[in-house]
Amino acid sequence: MILLADGGSTKCDWILLGDEGEIIFKTRTEGLNPAVFKPNVLEERIRKNEELTKHKDSIITVHFYGAGCGTKKPAALLKQIFEDFFENATEVIVREDMVAAVYAATTEPGIVCILGTGSNSCYYDGEHIHMAVDSLGYILMDEASGNYFGKRLIRDFYYKRMPPEVAEAFNEQYDLSSDVIKENLYKKENPNTYLASFAEFIFTSERNGYFYKIITEGIQEFVETRVLCFPEAQNVPIHFIGSIAHFSEDIIRAAVWPYHLKIGNIVRRPIDGIIEYYRKEVLKVKVD
Repeated sequence: MILLADGGSTKCDWILLGDEGEIIFKTRTEGLNPAVFKPNVLEERIRKNEELTKHKDSIITVHFYGAGCGTKKPAALLKQIFEDFFENATEVIVREDMVAAVYAATTEPGIVCILGTGSNSCYYDGEHIHMAVDSLGYILMDEASGNYFGKRLIRDFYYKRMPPEVAEAFNEQYDLSSDVIKENLYKKENPNTYLASFAEFIFTSERNGYFYKIITEGIQEFVETRVLCFPEAQNVPIHFIGSIAHFSEDIIRAAVWPYHLKIGNIVRRPIDGIIEYYRKEVLKVKVD
């Protein structure tokens, strides 16, 4: 059996696959980004999940793909936490979420983009992943991500750049007092997740001109900074992973059109693509 996980800062999806590729269980924990959360928070989020706790002694293989796992120290921290929790595991692999995004999107050369709580991109040559830019996180980068749009909404509300009816609805849905916002951003943990929580307002409300404008500007900035940086962009498909990409497909297609780029797959939930990859490429399950 293989325990697979696709983790971000907001949530983490877990799947236990049997030897024939069957799903033994699916579950979800809160986000497990080791670059953002302290070890005790990561440990607690795993322990309180009933499915993981029930099966932990029988699991011998853990493959985790997550945000914040692209550098050695955070990845090693999370790996140790998993080894301590899954005491009988003989193989624990922790890799960055970009790898999972590639598995979910394609087996052929292409550019793969993540639009989630954070954002990122890579070029996949068919065998290896190539990063053009090191990600510096939500303060400096993360264009077109959940925290990017959350930040934009809060600024626009305070600068009174929102249409009045949108501002009224936004104010009814969230506590926008300056004290609460500053406490969450500067005193509490996980400010990136806090900012990203506001982005739901855009994608669960009826589309209007204001929403269209800020989504378009975010996607345009992402394309210019995180897609066109790859020389291969003109010659391979551009794949997108994540809910923001799923709900913004029309805007993504419009944003890449002037650059004559080809859109590939747009995958809302990467865990589904990861399952199929493991069935075909790892477990070698034959499909009739």
